[in-house]
Amino acid sequence: MLEKLKRMNKADVLCIVFCLIIITPLINGPGALVIGACLASFGLTPKSIDVGALTKRLLAISVVGLGFGISITQAIQYTQHGFGLIVGSIAFTLILGLVATKLLGIERKTGYLISVGTAICGGSAIAAVSPAIKASSKQISLALATVFILNACGLFIFPLLGHLFDLNQSQFGYWAAIAIHDTSSVVGAAAAYGDEALSVATTVKLARALWIIPVALLSAVIFKEKDGKISIPYFILFYIIAMLISNYVPMFEAVYQGLFELSKQLLGVCLFLIGYGLTAKNLQQAGSKPLLLGVSLWVCIAVGSLLIIKAFY
Repeated sequence: MLEKLKRMNKADVLCIVFCLIIITPLINGPGALVIGACLASFGLTPKSIDVGALTKRLLAISVVGLGFGISITQAIQYTQHGFGLIVGSIAFTLILGLVATKLLGIERKTGYLISVGTAICGGSAIAAVSPAIKASSKQISLALATVFILNACGLFIFPLLGHLFDLNQSQFGYWAAIAIHDTSSVVGAAAAYGDEALSVATTVKLARALWIIPVALLSAVIFKEKDGKISIPYFILFYIIAMLISNYVPMFEAVYQGLFELSKQLLGVCLFLIGYGLTAKNLQQAGSKPLLLGVSLWVCIAVGSLLIIKAFY
């Protein structure tokens, strides 16, 4: 422990300090993301802290904690009501992505990973599908960079657009869950919009994330990589367990509400850490064609789902 402390530099200390500040209500999610990006732009990226691994762990913990604030009755209602939208949006995005990848002349696996990231849940889907299709590190990083850039934009843009299009809490929750890539930004954008939007968005997004498993299996078949490894997002199971506990053991309601609020603040820490990846290098790494594919798919799914939600939800 002492050895780790000795190896820490100024950037590591700043990272820890800001994490402790952001877990309080002083800074909101978008602000946390900007702080992380600014620190990275000035070369203050932590050296002794594995930001990627830490973000993944904290995101899983925060999502599980959010389960303590979700009503099972509402969860079933949201999932049933949004089932067609979830399945239709995934199928539409994957098919459109395959066609657009060919038209743009993008390397097949790179284009497919961008499509999967847009269709399901951003970086988590890319991480799960990559071993199944045996994608190279370059293909993975290119897809992650493309999806990450758009995901960061969605965190800021969607709450503004939601108010512009006069979406109610439930409508925005569905829209955020369908049209924003990563769970972190979905929850961050929804939390900025309101508690009901957060409840809807979290539940629908995790229902959508469950499709990682069949899509990863299908991907292995499509790319004839049947021996590929599949990464299953186990935090979804714990999220469901948290919901069951809070709904069927109600005598600790105050504790559950405390965990729910703490999880929302922990999410801000995740967004701060994600901000470290929003650098000029990542923007350049994405390239023009993969970024064009990512933007095209994103616009199509965002506009299409918005029209359906406005008409039927």
